Amino acid sequence: MKRTLPFAKILLLLTSFFVCTAYADNYQKTTALFKNAGESAAFFGNSYGYAVFPSIGKGGIGIGGAHGNGGVFVGGKQVGETSMTQLTIGFQLGGQAYSQMIFFKDKRAFDDFTGGNFEFGVEASAVAITAGASAGTSTTGSSAGASSSKSSATTAGSGYHKGMAVFTIAKGGLMYEATIGGQKYKYKPL
Repeated sequence: MKRTLPFAKILLLLTSFFVCTAYADNYQKTTALFKNAGESAAFFGNSYGYAVFPSIGKGGIGIGGAHGNGGVFVGGKQVGETSMTQLTIGFQLGGQAYSQMIFFKDKRAFDDFTGGNFEFGVEASAVAITAGASAGTSTTGSSAGASSSKSSATTAGSGYHKGMAVFTIAKGGLMYEATIGGQKYKYKPL
């Protein structure tokens, strides 16, 4: 009897290709990018804390997924680790890698995120920090390419939604999406 890999394992292999750079980046380098990228810089001074994901890999053909690991910080000190997993369904083709920051407006938003398995539903969106040819992205999907210069990246306007603000910087790849889905986060205190 021929045995085939379950679809989830194939999807994991596909996204692993884009996640492989995660360990080359570090939290400080990624945080510095967001501090120098337009409007996201202001959130460092007026938020209770933040989660930083140096690299999230994303890929799909019809059904897609994304995964990345990050750190959670309060007062500039790391207080935990987090992981993000996303599943999308719809028209999609390609793969990409991006960095992500989630700012927590207050302790209540921080507690919501760190209280267990937190999910962003389809109504949540992210501001794509772009420079040059990169297009927008959201937690529910859209298209994006690589930023031409991360050091000169700027942001579009954003504010807190339910106590959280999400920003992304495309690192590389090309993906077209017209999908629905959501992101699920797990938190582990240090």
